[in-house]
Amino acid sequence: MISDIGYGLNSLAHFLLLLLLFTVRKPGVAKHLLVLATATTVFWSSTMISTVFGPVSLSWLLTADAMKQLAWLLFLAGCIQDNFTSIRQVLLRPVTMFIVLPGLFAFIIPNLIWIDASWRYLMLIVLSLEILILLEVLYRQADNDQWAYKPLVLYLGATHLFEFVTYANATMVNQVEVGYLAARGYIYFLLIPFLVVAIRRISHWGVDIFISRDVVLHSSLLLVAGAYLFIMAVIGYAINYIGGSWGATIQIILVVMSFALLASVFLSNSFRTKIKVFITKHFFANQYDYRVEWIKLTKILSSSMTSKSAVYDSALQGILQAIKYDTGKLYKCKNGGFELLAESQPLPLDGQEKKILRTLTDYSMSHSWFIDLNEFIVKPFNYKGLQLDRESVKGWGYQLYLPLFDNDKIWGFAVLAAGEKEKVHLNWEVRDYLTAVTEQISMYIFHHEAAEAVAENAQFAAFNRMSAFVVHDLKNVLAQVDLILANAQQHKHNPEFIEDTFDTLTHTKARMDRMLKQLTDKSVEDNQQANAACMLSKVVDEVVKNRCAGNLPLPSLHKLQEGEVSVDKEKVANVLYHIISNAQQATDDSGTIDIVLTRNAQHNQQLILIEDTGIGMDADFIENRLFKPFDTTKGNAGMGIGAYDAKTYMESIGGKLTVQSVPGKGSCFTLAFPLV
Repeated sequence: MISDIGYGLNSLAHFLLLLLLFTVRKPGVAKHLLVLATATTVFWSSTMISTVFGPVSLSWLLTADAMKQLAWLLFLAGCIQDNFTSIRQVLLRPVTMFIVLPGLFAFIIPNLIWIDASWRYLMLIVLSLEILILLEVLYRQADNDQWAYKPLVLYLGATHLFEFVTYANATMVNQVEVGYLAARGYIYFLLIPFLVVAIRRISHWGVDIFISRDVVLHSSLLLVAGAYLFIMAVIGYAINYIGGSWGATIQIILVVMSFALLASVFLSNSFRTKIKVFITKHFFANQYDYRVEWIKLTKILSSSMTSKSAVYDSALQGILQAIKYDTGKLYKCKNGGFELLAESQPLPLDGQEKKILRTLTDYSMSHSWFIDLNEFIVKPFNYKGLQLDRESVKGWGYQLYLPLFDNDKIWGFAVLAAGEKEKVHLNWEVRDYLTAVTEQISMYIFHHEAAEAVAENAQFAAFNRMSAFVVHDLKNVLAQVDLILANAQQHKHNPEFIEDTFDTLTHTKARMDRMLKQLTDKSVEDNQQANAACMLSKVVDEVVKNRCAGNLPLPSLHKLQEGEVSVDKEKVANVLYHIISNAQQATDDSGTIDIVLTRNAQHNQQLILIEDTGIGMDADFIENRLFKPFDTTKGNAGMGIGAYDAKTYMESIGGKLTVQSVPGKGSCFTLAFPLV
């Protein structure tokens, strides 16, 4: 009686639904197939009422169930394309034959030849699994119509999952449990509101389903379910064979565990994703030919860059070409805002753009994800925590948000739109591919920014270095002026002194003009332009008399051998003055400084040896500090560039500066000039 009430209510509810379908004008062949499936369900449910049609035999039960599932399979076959014009067109489609063939086999063959009930249980399990798989494919490929199709999926999914459990249990214990049969009518009756809601929601029946990797995935799940059922069947036969008081308990445990396992297989998104990735990686060709794509990217990034903006344009083009898009923008995160660096065929500005970009950037800082905004609109649950107004995202128009990272921080990002091109969906392969592309693009941008910073710093360093040399020269000029002033009181009435003073001032003015020109041009004058043939003894004599005569000990000049050299006399004078002045500072007034001019015939060099009896230097100081710029032992009184300038100049003309020194005994500086 309990069973009859459930089936009676279900028959009445589906009959009323059938009447409703006749009055509803819905386009599509699938609507007529839904009428057929509903009518079949009414017939199936009515035949289960034992008080009207008598006791239900096992053979009829299995035949009626196969007939009902065949009708629903035919309906789902009509939903896999939205342009069917007739039921005949549906039936002649190869995919339809593939779908309904298991149902035809389960419905017709047992009525022609005898088949054991256990095999018929297995057929009905396969039909239930097939319907569940088709529902999964239908729902996943409905895209924007998922909301409308969801009640239909819930109705058929729940009822056929129960059918699966019913016959999985029957397979294990080799009989159909009466409790399951009694409950079926009520379950179908309670779930029919979902079917009614689906009819009202769906504007047009039909989703154009294509054979994809998802289908292969579900085929793999079918194999998993088949293996599981085989194991459960073996255990069921063992329980039947052993029997005993534990039989019923073990049966209940197996049913519960079976339901939990199947739920994890079919409902776990992570499980399906892992299997899908495994299948795609190992059994499908890659979506991209990485060798070809990498060559294209390399060519784009290796093109000559004439400006900073060209670097950013090439970076954006590299990202766009990677997925064959035309529309995009490249932004840099700067001072809490966004700086637009490059754009290609940009979409019209949207008032919500800044808010959307801020939200996406904040989300990527914590998740480090690429974001497919089309996927977010349809499946927001894939981006948990991302709070965006979906209508605003649609109005904005950009599809992909690709962050560019500098270590663990977001440097910037690119936003891309497909435009007229085919849209790219972020599956695992595209994500891996874009990860490699964006890392390469990021390194390309960072390299150019670093090179630009180094070049800029080098310019400042060169200018600062030149300024230091100018300051050093100014000190030398000041020393000459001080020498004039020191002798002015004693010799100001001497005509020769006055003449020498004007010569010195003329020379000083020329030096200052040259220094000002260096500062104005921001570059050091080429040494070769000021070179002239001369005898170094004259330069030494002038330096000693005019610039070093005011300090003790006075240097002694010893001219042994001499030849002509081609040098900048002013620069050589500065070098000699620096070395002689340092020797005077390092030597007591009672000490000696000898300047010896000789030749090295073997190397065709003119040598100047400056020897003193001062405090000397140790080897470590000579090696690590003497020629190091801006390192001085004179405190604020020195710039620390005299020795460095001397060594650099000697090397620039093909000469050499060497030092020999003994602490407490003195030093000898040897300057080797190439002879003309």
